[in-house]
Amino acid sequence: MKPKVCLACSAGGHLTELLSVKEAWEGYEHFLVTFQREDTAGMEGKIYYIEDPRRNPLQLLRNILQALRVVLEERPGAIITTGAGVVVPLCYIGKLLGSKIIYIESFARIDSPSLTGRLLYPIADLFFVQWEALLEKYGRKARYGGGIF
Repeated sequence: MKPKVCLACSAGGHLTELLSVKEAWEGYEHFLVTFQREDTAGMEGKIYYIEDPRRNPLQLLRNILQALRVVLEERPGAIITTGAGVVVPLCYIGKLLGSKIIYIESFARIDSPSLTGRLLYPIADLFFVQWEALLEKYGRKARYGGGIF
C-alpha cells in the first residue's frame, strides 16, 4: 500500500514550486495544506486551509491546532514541502507521528538558508537545495537537486 502524501506550502511562489515537482507525488493519494489566498481558492482536490502564522503568537497557536487536526485526520506517510513558515508546525507534528519529511529549499535562496529551511533541516528525511552554494551552508544531509523550473 502506497503512503498518503501531504503537500504543504505557502501560497504564491512556494505553491508554484511544489506543483512543479508533480512527478514526485503523482500516483499517490495526496492532499494539500496551505493558506487561503486568491491563487489557492480555485484549486481542485482535497485542500486544507490553515492559518498563516506570520510570526504572530496567537496565529501560530491556531496554526498548530489546525496542523494537529490535519495530521491526525489524514495520517500522511510523507510530507513534501517547499516552505514557508505556515508548514513548520505541520512538519514537526507529522514527524512526531511518523511522517517522512521531504523539504525543497526555495529557488530564491541562492546563497543563504531560509528560516524555514533552518528549522526543518534537523527533522528532514530528504533535504534538497536548488543551488550548489547552499550545500556548504547546510551540511551533509543537504542534496543538490538542481532547479525545479
